[in-house]
Amino acid sequence: MAKNKLLRMDNVGIVVESLDEAISFFTEIGLKLEGRAKVEGEWAGRVTGLDSQCVEIAMMITPDGHSRLEISKFIAPPTVSDHRNAPVNSLGYLRAMFTVEDIDELVARLIKHGAQLVGEVVRYENSYKLCYIRAKDGLLIGLAEQLINK
Repeated sequence: MAKNKLLRMDNVGIVVESLDEAISFFTEIGLKLEGRAKVEGEWAGRVTGLDSQCVEIAMMITPDGHSRLEISKFIAPPTVSDHRNAPVNSLGYLRAMFTVEDIDELVARLIKHGAQLVGEVVRYENSYKLCYIRAKDGLLIGLAEQLINK
């Protein structure tokens, strides 16, 4: 019997308080808004286990077209917990990591938009410059700049 094979990872989902602010933040990183919609009703609740729900979503796509970030703002039911200030060694899904061209320039731009550098920008051998930042709403984001081809 043949096994089903994985075709691709479709997206990573993040729940936010302000969809507009999250779209603006991820646009600053370099993602593009692919679409925005309201998802509601009994069918959607059957998928998520939340019974009837109403959520506004925005789908952001990376410049290469291969990765997507689904940003969700729940209208009903309300969110039940907040993990935004959890440290990087917390269990569960925690952050998304993006490879960027110029990490120092991007960090400076994001700080102007209210983000905070979690530790510092560090160099890993001659391969990468890496850091974590927190968006002003607390989302933890990893940034990496590849150095090998520079």
